[in-house]
Amino acid sequence: MQKIVWILCLMVTSLVADALTPWSAKLNSLTPFEKHVIIDKGTERPFSGKYVDTKEDGTYTCKVCGAPLYRSSDKLDSHCGWPSFDDTIPGAIKEVPDADGSRTEIVCANCGAHMGHVFKGEGFTEKNVRHCVNSVSLNFQKKKEAAAAWEKAFFAGGCFWGVEYHLEKIDGVKEVTSGFMGGHLKNPGYDDVIRKDTGHLETVEVLYDPSKVSYETLAKTFFEIHDPTQSDGQGPDIGSQYLSAVFVNSKEERETIERLIKVLEKQGLKIATKILPAASFYPAKAYHQDYYERKGSQPYCHRRVKRF
Repeated sequence: MQKIVWILCLMVTSLVADALTPWSAKLNSLTPFEKHVIIDKGTERPFSGKYVDTKEDGTYTCKVCGAPLYRSSDKLDSHCGWPSFDDTIPGAIKEVPDADGSRTEIVCANCGAHMGHVFKGEGFTEKNVRHCVNSVSLNFQKKKEAAAAWEKAFFAGGCFWGVEYHLEKIDGVKEVTSGFMGGHLKNPGYDDVIRKDTGHLETVEVLYDPSKVSYETLAKTFFEIHDPTQSDGQGPDIGSQYLSAVFVNSKEERETIERLIKVLEKQGLKIATKILPAASFYPAKAYHQDYYERKGSQPYCHRRVKRF
């Protein structure tokens, strides 16, 4: 019987050890002061914590187990000297009345780490609650900035090497890719297009951040780096694949191009640039990408001419 009890005790001890394992390494890595607060339920000095005046968007997590505890949107200025919150992430915090009933302790519901105390009825906010938390019990994860809402624009203005070279130098443009658009053959290669029987134009795809650069700025630059009056190609490059065109994605883009063309026509220019609906874009092979950057030379038939 004693042997059975001994075995059961060992099993229970093993289970408890396993339950503590996820946080034991973190607990062992805490500084003496962190252990004083988090384990021994001490308190840091007022206005000494790193998160007292934090205003950034993000989430406050438990220093021991990493569980999300508080949102930055629930943080309040209580001027008490400790980070204060009037709400928690649901289920994240457990309230434990002190033995003498004078205060109510708050701990991480996931691992039991001491956070501080909760006070009610003070009237700081409509929720009428203040979680007074030790900074040393927390970590802070900044809210990641939303990825830029990248948009794409498509321009054909002769040899795509030169168009790419100039457009990728615009602030707000992430990437310019040389390729083909407007034809009837799927997945055309350069050799297919130069035969002039696929209907494709050498085109660049411009990936840009509209919060930094407008479509109109891209379009103006396009009209200034090539000759929009040439109807048989661009410079010495003659052929249907070198025609000037803008492939538009929307009514707004079409209206922008039409308006810019009118401005140029008022200058006496006879614009040959076509406005076409955007279609499937086929990137050219790697050899054609960033051609002039890799070669270390300048475009031979594209240069900037002020028109606007």
